[in-house]
Amino acid sequence: MKTNDFQKSFPQYLSKPIQVLWFELDELIIFIFTLTFALIYGGFMWIIFVAIQWIYTSTNRKNARGFLKHILYMLGLLELKNYPEYFEKEFHE
Repeated sequence: MKTNDFQKSFPQYLSKPIQVLWFELDELIIFIFTLTFALIYGGFMWIIFVAIQWIYTSTNRKNARGFLKHILYMLGLLELKNYPEYFEKEFHE
C-alpha cells in the first residue's frame, strides 16, 4: 500500500465563519426570523423586514465576528460558558 493513497484536505482558513449564499450564519438567522414575521403578518412587516436586515448587516460589518452572540449576552438572553455574568463589577481568577 502506498503512502499517497490517503489524502485529507486541509481547510484554507481555520476560523472562517459558516456562510450560506452571501449571508454569514448570524445574518441568516436574523433574515429567516424577520422573513417569517413578514410572511405571516404582511403589510408594514415587509418594511420592517428590510429595515432590520439592512441595519443589522451594516452594523455587523463594522464589528467583529460573534457580534450577535455578544449582543444576546449583553441583553441577558444567552449565557456564555466559563464567563462571568454580564453585570458583575469585579472578577477574580
